[in-house]
This record gives sequence, structure tokens and C-alpha cells, in this order.
Amino acid sequence: MSDDDPDNRIERVIIIGSGPAGYTAGLYAARALLEPLMFAGYMSGGQLMLTSDVENYPGYPQGIGGPEMMMELREQAERFGLRVEDKNVERIDTTERPFKVYVEGEEFRADALIICTGAEAIWLDAENEEAQKGRGISTCATCDGAFFRDHEIMVVGGGDSAMEEATFLTRFATKVTIVHRREVFRASKVMLERAKQHPKIEIKTFRSVKAWLSDDSGLTGAILEDPRDSSTEELAITGAFIAIGHKPITAFLDGQIETDQEGYILHKEFTMTSVEGVFAAGDVVDTRYRQAVTAAGQGCQAAMDAERWLEDLGL
Repeated sequence: MSDDDPDNRIERVIIIGSGPAGYTAGLYAARALLEPLMFAGYMSGGQLMLTSDVENYPGYPQGIGGPEMMMELREQAERFGLRVEDKNVERIDTTERPFKVYVEGEEFRADALIICTGAEAIWLDAENEEAQKGRGISTCATCDGAFFRDHEIMVVGGGDSAMEEATFLTRFATKVTIVHRREVFRASKVMLERAKQHPKIEIKTFRSVKAWLSDDSGLTGAILEDPRDSSTEELAITGAFIAIGHKPITAFLDGQIETDQEGYILHKEFTMTSVEGVFAAGDVVDTRYRQAVTAAGQGCQAAMDAERWLEDLGL
């Protein structure tokens, strides 16, 4: 910290957001003696808090629950001095240094920022959906597909991601039904044709999910509605993957940092953004991989970049 007076304190690094990227950035920044402060958000831990089991993160041969993994990452970073507050950042001001971070009516200042706010999957908000998140409904086939070996499952969406996830899931499922609300698909011809030709995939158009069905064991099916005449049908499934897109959590930036058209932060030099001294890591910049391990790796990079940048400036 640059000043011992609490009213004039300037943090060396403030990390905005948690999850694998944020906690790893916090771990590396803390071990570099930067005394980082993290605002983890109300949903600290990010998307993995909705994942029941994680089997593809190195070092967990028996797998681990998503929430448990996030608690362990947080505990490890806090052991080395990361200070975590489970509060949401409302806005930032990067027009001058030290940067200003506004949190629930309070103003904090920092020489460097690391943004790890992630991206949230777009959900359907169908009836009973909230209760089945992580209990049969997922937004990541790579993460959870293996749990549905020999099951009949469904993929919701009409873009390349939906086709890719459906094709991937045929490795495990006995049948994959793609449900799309229209007849026209946004997917490329190649991806769509690959899905259409696969013997395990069935495509249902003019269908949207009205409600999810479940029992004590988890998801058992979905009620599909035809938007043309509101007729319904029941589809028996034990797993569903929603692939209608993600949206990065960047609204609080208010256009101060350069993003792409969808709002994902753009890197300018290594993990530094268009604003010198502001770094970003994880799903808030990643439109391709969106994996815990890649987010963690980028969190490490952002912390190291921030450390070197501060050192070069003598801060």
C-alpha cells in the first residue's frame, strides 16, 4: 500500500472478480508481496459455483466439486495475504492514476487493476431451471459431458457452439437432441451438416423449452413448446446443455477499456488492456476456451505482468 492513512490509502493492486483467474492472480500477486485486494462479487467463485463436479482440472485425480475447488483456491491465496471482500464493483474510473474503484458507496484507489469478472452463460429462464442448474442442466459440454455417459440428453441452441457441443456429446450419450426455436440456424453450413449427418443426433426445430421436469434424482425431461401454435410435447432426457451464448461481465467498465463488439476485453500487450496499468484475465477476455485451467493460467500471467509493470514504474 502506498499510504498508511486509511482515507488516503492507495492499493498497489486491486483484483475485480474471482473464480480461477481472480484467485490465481491473487495468489501470485500476494506471493510477490503486492498485498492485493480483491472484490470477489456477491457470487464469489464465478461459474464453477454452479458446477457439481470438476474432473478436468489438473491435480484432482478423483475430481472435485466446483464450489469446493473455489473455496480451496481462495483459501490458498488468502494464506499468502490476499484480502477478499465479497462485494460487487459498481464502476471504475481509469482516466487517471491512481485508478478509482467504487464499491457499494465506497471509493478505493489502486496503482494497477486486474479484471477477472468472467462471462456468464445466457440461460433460458424456463420454469424449474434455477433448481436444476448443476443437477442435470449445464452450459459446458467439455466440463460436464462425461457425466452423461449412456444417457439421452438435449442441446439447446442454433449456432456453431450448439452444433459443436452436440457433436462432442455423442461420445458419451446414446442420443443427443438439438432443440432450436426457429428453422433457420446461425451455425455454419459445415457444422450444421456434420450434426445433421450424425446417427446419434436428432434436430427438432420450432421448439423452445417451456419447463424442466425433475424428480429427487435430478433432471428427467423437458416440456417443449412450438412457438407457432403453443402446442407442447414432453421430451425424456436426463441431461441438458444450454448453448445460446455467453455475455462478458463488463458493463461496469462504461466503455473506458476497449472491448470487442460483444463486450469481451481486448488485450493490447500481453495481458494489459487498452489502458496502461489495467490488466484482464479469464473468461472476460476468452471467447474460445472458457476452461478453469486456461483462466487460472491467464490469471497467473496478469499478476506477473502487473508486478513487472509496477516494478518498471518504481511503484
